[in-house]
Amino acid sequence: MALTLRLYTDFVCPFCFIAEQSTVPRLLDDFELQLDWHGFELHPETPEGGMPLSALFPGVNLSALHAQTKQFAAGFGVRDFNPPDRLRNTRRALAMAEYARDQDKLTPFRNAAFEAHWRLGKNLELPDDLVELAESAGLDSTAALEASTDPAYLARVDQHQAEARARGVRGIPTFEIGSVRVTGCQPYEALASAARRAGAVPKN
Repeated sequence: MALTLRLYTDFVCPFCFIAEQSTVPRLLDDFELQLDWHGFELHPETPEGGMPLSALFPGVNLSALHAQTKQFAAGFGVRDFNPPDRLRNTRRALAMAEYARDQDKLTPFRNAAFEAHWRLGKNLELPDDLVELAESAGLDSTAALEASTDPAYLARVDQHQAEARARGVRGIPTFEIGSVRVTGCQPYEALASAARRAGAVPKN
């Protein structure tokens, strides 16, 4: 029986993007694991409309910061992306992800959301971009857009956040494989070792 890989990420988290592009699919390919994804707001204090990264990292050279991020990502085989200079509020996108979960489209939605933010330069708060995102994931765009502001779906976002913090999650990405937890964008070997310690069965 497959163990559960409980994964906490957010679409605007650069290290979550790197992990979701590299180590996450590899883990799922190599071990008998059932993915249980939970959206976790990286910066829940981000206002609607977002905020410039210069406000989050005052005095930091953003060009140098982005270069470091891309160099780190290259070590995981992740290339061809452009870190934005603005941090977006992801509540609407995370609520839409919950709608996608109900439609059995969560995986394509997650993939599309990361692609939209990191590679296509889309704004995860704008209705037009959210509609395009929903369509690319195979969702009914009208229903998905309505879900992005639906109090019931937004309550799920808050519930995931509260439950994660109650479990001691403070940083992302966080991987929980059985009773073993790994925090941060770690090399694949570290995650594979965690999977083996948890008792996950290799596929080959």
